[in-house]
Amino acid sequence: MSKNTAILLMHCPDQTGLVAAVTDFLHKNNGNIIDLDQHVDTNEHYFFMRVEWNLEDFAIPKEKIDDFFGTLVGKKYDMKWQLHFSDQPQRMAIFVSKMSHCFYDILQRCMSKEWNVEIAMIISNHPNLKLIADRFDLPFHVIPITKETKREQEEKELALLKEANVDFVVLARYMQIISDNFIQHYENKIINIHHSFLPAFVGAKPYHQAYKRGVKIIGATSHYVTAELDAGPIIAQDVEAISHKDSIADLVRKGKDLEKMVLSKALWLQLQHKVLPYQNRTIIF
Repeated sequence: MSKNTAILLMHCPDQTGLVAAVTDFLHKNNGNIIDLDQHVDTNEHYFFMRVEWNLEDFAIPKEKIDDFFGTLVGKKYDMKWQLHFSDQPQRMAIFVSKMSHCFYDILQRCMSKEWNVEIAMIISNHPNLKLIADRFDLPFHVIPITKETKREQEEKELALLKEANVDFVVLARYMQIISDNFIQHYENKIINIHHSFLPAFVGAKPYHQAYKRGVKIIGATSHYVTAELDAGPIIAQDVEAISHKDSIADLVRKGKDLEKMVLSKALWLQLQHKVLPYQNRTIIF
């Protein structure tokens, strides 16, 4: 069952009384806090906070909470904030190419109701995974992209996303570089997964390159997409030890497992509204 709660993510210059101001706002309006986490970056002198409270008996109607909070608290402390509601599922678009391991993992978690999320559509630059989407009765759009057609095709993708009211995009091993124009429409709302060999092992077959170098550890990184390739704010990472006994096939298998798990963790944090991007890093509550 979905919870009937509201969540505020906020950050601002650090100053006295911030926690008290937020909790007092909720207390005076009969809000029962069920989770609160805050952090002060003493180097940047910046304050970060996530608070979740039960909306049952809360005095302010849902549609007016943002205005009330901004007037009474947010603007006073020069805050930037996001307001979310747990009973409103986010709408997700999945971009894929030919590899299916992350795609299958996401579908399984969604269809088993592990995640409270709606899959709005699948977009791919190849038709290979359409059979999987059809099996789950999901819209699948094949939009091939070349260097010459990239801008035109991305405009088609953006139109589809807007029409479907998509909240965020997942690149589930989508083997295309997203343009700056596209990213600007979904800033800190495009989540990517890649092997952590970058930039040491760029190009094709990174696990083959790693095997030849005799690596002792492999990893995966999930991050928000920015204009600088594979350098956006990191959401989740993990690693696994490798030995001389591991073959190339072992590295590929272990790498795919890591990619699935790390992307899954990042998406879970996204769906729980526990990721607060700040500059080129993230605060994970």
